[in-house]
Amino acid sequence: MGDRVCGSAAERRLAEQLGAIRPERVDAYLAALPGARAAVLARLWRGLVHEPLPWVVRRTTGRDGVGLELADGRRLHGPPSDPWATGTAIARVELDGRPFGHPGRLLTALAVPGGGRLAAELDHSAASMALSRTAPRPADPPTAPWQWEQRSPDGHPYHPTCRSRPGFSAAEQLAYAPEHRPVVGLRLTPVADAVLRGPWPADLRDGRVTLIPVHPWQAEHTLTGRTLLAGPRAHPLLSLRTLDPGGDVHVKTALSTRLTSAVRDISAHSVEHALTTSEVVERAAARLGGRLHIARTLAAAGAGTPDLAAVLRQSPYTYAGAGEQVVPVAELPAFFAPLTPGERWSRITGFARLAVGVCLDMLDLGVALGAHGQNLLAVLDEEGRARRLVYRDLADIRVSPTRLLRHRLPSPPTGRLVDDDPPGLRRHAFGCLVTGSLGPLAGSAAALGALLEAATRDLPATPDLRALVADPVPAKALTLMRLAPDGVRWALLPNPARNG
Repeated sequence: MGDRVCGSAAERRLAEQLGAIRPERVDAYLAALPGARAAVLARLWRGLVHEPLPWVVRRTTGRDGVGLELADGRRLHGPPSDPWATGTAIARVELDGRPFGHPGRLLTALAVPGGGRLAAELDHSAASMALSRTAPRPADPPTAPWQWEQRSPDGHPYHPTCRSRPGFSAAEQLAYAPEHRPVVGLRLTPVADAVLRGPWPADLRDGRVTLIPVHPWQAEHTLTGRTLLAGPRAHPLLSLRTLDPGGDVHVKTALSTRLTSAVRDISAHSVEHALTTSEVVERAAARLGGRLHIARTLAAAGAGTPDLAAVLRQSPYTYAGAGEQVVPVAELPAFFAPLTPGERWSRITGFARLAVGVCLDMLDLGVALGAHGQNLLAVLDEEGRARRLVYRDLADIRVSPTRLLRHRLPSPPTGRLVDDDPPGLRRHAFGCLVTGSLGPLAGSAAALGALLEAATRDLPATPDLRALVADPVPAKALTLMRLAPDGVRWALLPNPARNG
């Protein structure tokens, strides 16, 4: 069965594991594989066409698609690629006339540096996406705020390893991944000499011993040999390692495996400075007249290693007033889907004006938000109009001591979050906002150009604004970063606002 239908070892492995635990889902999984491969191949083709790959020496665009000439003389050919398109699928790409419909096999055939590693991740991505697409459809509309975080099966709209979950079996994906809507039983690890910042809750203490919440995957795969106690049950959010146990507090756990691009642990520096960083950003946000709320850090605990730490932060849902909902920006397309085209565009442009204004104002104050679809949430009124924003995950910001000082705001501690270089700050802020929030909402270069024009037409012409609407758009070179995983790499894309 698996050998006849599955195209990679990762696909066969998930099929066999699924057959052992949920045989009734196997047919749906096998049926979903071709579409998942095509979705991942489209994301990979986007990277090959638009990123600064050193072994691509020329790109040509014609009526029949895009051609890439490689340094060794070979030629890739595929369909046109809009870097801002979402929901696309590609049946095949040709390498010297030979068709490839499986992204992992294409990378293997290219035989470029790092290609073997990325090919394995692409195999995981396609297999896991197919498994995600077997999840039963969620209730519509959601009856609890965290349900908005569990609707999308496909993950990052542009990343070729959008669903790569190496080390996760089929059973573990069903048990922990948000799109399968499980309830996860956290573990608690006693640590006698934990580093604590902030008021650690009494129910996470045993006398003088700190009980650090641990993700069960981490407990089984990384923290073997440690004492583990039963912890609270919680709902996984868009970030699989962050969970909602109910109430006003969310728990961010360490998870030492590579999901999409990064290993999701929590550094000792993040624990040490978690509350100070939160205070800096909160004080800056207070200058915006209520347009931006910060899901502030409440407490952090660590054992001195990045694989055993946790951060407690305020639930963003607490900022919903009467008749309002708090929805992650990544889920706004689904939220707006039932509206007419005109109503939908009105809601999207209203959100964009708010988000661009907030991000530019925070950047001027000295805080470059990582405002992508997972970190940024919109507070929507009963008509679906964005009234305010909520930002979470303060480990994904950059701060400028010089700009903060100019506005008489406190300077943050030194570390990787500090960046006083204006182009670097803009790259982070715009790369997250445009490619992580506005691009997926627009869904095409033409629509993104119109959206940027609508969002910026009445804003003051600051240097930051001019860079946003006139300079090439920075986008993380997601494919290149997985081929050469030695830091963040960037692609500079044509600015659609210049053609809007």
